[in-house]
Amino acid sequence: MPRTLNRLLVMFLIGGGLAISCNQDHQGDAQLVAGKASPANLPRNGTGKKKPRQRLRGRLPQELRGGNWHKIRPQAPSRELTKEQQEEIEKLGAIGYLSGSRDAPEIVDVTVYDAEKTWDGVNFYTSGHGCEALLTDMRGNILHRWSHDYNKLWPHLKVPKGAPGRWKWRKAHLYPNGDILAIHEGIGMIKLDKDSNLLWEYPGRAHHDMHVMEDGTIYVLTREAMMVSRINKKVPVMDDFIVRLDADGKELTRVSVLESIENGRREDLLRRMPKRRELFHTNSLEVLDGKLADRVPAFKKGNVLISILKLDVIAVVDLEQEKIVWAMEGDFKKQHHPTVLENGNILLFDNEGGGNKSFVHELDPADGSVLWSYDGTSQLPFYSKTCGSCYRLPNGNTLITESEGGRALEVTPEKEIVWEYFNPHRGGDENQFIAILYDLKRFGPDFPLDWVDNAEVDLEAVQLAESKEDDS
Repeated sequence: MPRTLNRLLVMFLIGGGLAISCNQDHQGDAQLVAGKASPANLPRNGTGKKKPRQRLRGRLPQELRGGNWHKIRPQAPSRELTKEQQEEIEKLGAIGYLSGSRDAPEIVDVTVYDAEKTWDGVNFYTSGHGCEALLTDMRGNILHRWSHDYNKLWPHLKVPKGAPGRWKWRKAHLYPNGDILAIHEGIGMIKLDKDSNLLWEYPGRAHHDMHVMEDGTIYVLTREAMMVSRINKKVPVMDDFIVRLDADGKELTRVSVLESIENGRREDLLRRMPKRRELFHTNSLEVLDGKLADRVPAFKKGNVLISILKLDVIAVVDLEQEKIVWAMEGDFKKQHHPTVLENGNILLFDNEGGGNKSFVHELDPADGSVLWSYDGTSQLPFYSKTCGSCYRLPNGNTLITESEGGRALEVTPEKEIVWEYFNPHRGGDENQFIAILYDLKRFGPDFPLDWVDNAEVDLEAVQLAESKEDDS
């Protein structure tokens, strides 16, 4: 671990806080990390030669440290809890993390774009630079942006000023009319219209991921610190929940991940589960449509696929029975974003299955075998210790977000990079820090853009990218 990270970790622990590595026990991911090296065929300086790697000087600038701590609204004091137990619950509401320190590439925006081989459209993303979501065309031009001041939300919540969930959106969802949902990590979720006006807010400790159904129903991950005597009689633990909201953000149901494992009688998972502090670190959910149920009955329509980072497991929860009905572990470690493909396989971002190397795997859900994999190139290694996402596009390509590198890329089945994007949001006195790219999603040519203010101009840019001109 770099010396700077060690020093910060010691400071947090001495201060009585809970400083936790992003990919292990964090409930929010590092806001700013340094990016990876640029591709070998792209110049870093005027000579066209690679620029030598330099050590970063000093710590992350103070103005870029808005995400180092965050705190969940603590439970109301209980007469049944000791003073020490109540203090531990408050500590669990302040799950922290350390920011990275890798050199940022000088190149920004789109560095590779092969219009003949990409699946064109518009790109929607959130990053660690702030409470903002952006929509861009294939060339990186900004078509629209959304933002909202956290200070105007939830005045009744006791959230520390330095809590990372205040200053960035961990995940966002774009509706066809331009409305969005956005998650303030570990604090709550909001809905905005296309002009960033607040439509509603849900202060329910939302974190990591949500899934929106066609009827407007919203599924979201939440969490809560509490005493669970059958797990630990002395100190509180943090459980995750799968919560169902109506289209107006009103809570309908909630299902405990802990109780789902217990009800499913998965003793193997319970034995491996930590017995204090954060139990699971659930980091994704997807409501299943049933297309895989013929091969694996547990994947019936309405069940939910989740990723449990602390156990290196992906699992299916039957929300009606409130129990785990399927689980898979393999060589993948600290995984993110499992999703069921049209062909019935599972696509997954494997953060640490290769040690200091990440993979995107296509897995057979029946036996866990790897059917396709992407792990970068020798010139540009592929690694994100935290976060990460992956989507299979309609043309067969795969869209990947390599979060800590601030990079998104589209690769063909033959693993050729046909589109690449580096986050333009930089910080530091020498712009040596790049904002982490949490998630980038592609919407195709049929996605409506008539609500975009400058739609006429920007649609021309999108159409130009789609035209694949013969003389280009």
